[in-house]
Amino acid sequence: MLPSNPAQRIEALVRPSVRRLPLYDPGADPRQLGTPTVTKLSNCENPLGMSPAAAAVLARQGGAGLERYPDPSARALRQLIGGQLEVDPARIILGNGSENILELLCLALLDPLDRVVTQCPCFSLHESLPLMMGAQVDKVAFNHDFSVDLPAWATALRQPAKMLMLSTPCNPVGTALSAMELSALVAATHPDTLLVIDEAYFEFVEDGADALAILGAQLRPWIILRTFSKAYGLAGLRIGYGIASHPSLIDALHRVRTPYNVNQPAQEAAKAAWLDQEHVARSREFVAIERQRLTEGLQAAGFRVAPSQANFLFVDTACNALEVVDELLKDGIIVKAWREPGYTGFIRVSLGLAEQNQAFLTRLQRAVATLAG
Repeated sequence: MLPSNPAQRIEALVRPSVRRLPLYDPGADPRQLGTPTVTKLSNCENPLGMSPAAAAVLARQGGAGLERYPDPSARALRQLIGGQLEVDPARIILGNGSENILELLCLALLDPLDRVVTQCPCFSLHESLPLMMGAQVDKVAFNHDFSVDLPAWATALRQPAKMLMLSTPCNPVGTALSAMELSALVAATHPDTLLVIDEAYFEFVEDGADALAILGAQLRPWIILRTFSKAYGLAGLRIGYGIASHPSLIDALHRVRTPYNVNQPAQEAAKAAWLDQEHVARSREFVAIERQRLTEGLQAAGFRVAPSQANFLFVDTACNALEVVDELLKDGIIVKAWREPGYTGFIRVSLGLAEQNQAFLTRLQRAVATLAG
């Protein structure tokens, strides 16, 4: 017998694996805060903005050509990326953000009860997208100092897995795998397991593994995911790319990809941004300076901070992080509370402009003092 309540009737139609999923938390909406000044440090956006070259392209283009569908395969952009990276464009796929490619991987490859191994803490979609498909997700924790626990990974990878899915730098921690650590993980993984390396923040890394160089010589299946949202500053256009070990993996993703999933303004802006490496270099240098400055300020104030190589910091507030976030919202500062077990005292804060970072530091100390009573 069908439930009489309309919401219950709809709920009954939803797959059980989807009913169990949490909603994605993007952080507070700045438009709903009602404060005169809002400092948004929740989504790891580029504080210097988008590439000026990309902005110029968008200004020139205006609305011209938007009555036409975009290039369905983003051929020109794939050729540009492939030429620079010395990768066959047939091994490259573009997506509506790199999260779109994560979703395609899960749709194309995962069956119910397949096993996926990832980090803890992890980017939420590395867990929720496999769970959406009914897969089993096993997570491997960092050591207390946020170093990689290689013995724990070796134990986890002894059992068969369909995918090993991890980010470097890790979101939300910020640590980047070294060449030794990535090579050890590859060696410990079954040759038929797909390696999914999410490098959304790799442009900010100063000392870490070159995943493309390490995996490029491997005959095993792998894919590296990157984005134009962070260092290139195109988060609002939603465009990312994947580099696969073989064109056959890209073909599989095209089978489940919706047509025209990357709009034409995004493709044009990404081409201009890709060629504007001066903006990437400026962003990398700015982030490095502010990352060190804010890390030192937080540590001097008594906070534990993970050693980041990204454009954000993972901070132990030693309080309930949700309450800390609420206190900061009163001052118009938006950061993200982490909710995974074992990390519910942590917040992730994006690096903003110097004055924004200083305001965050001052108000965080005040928020924690208020909560401590």
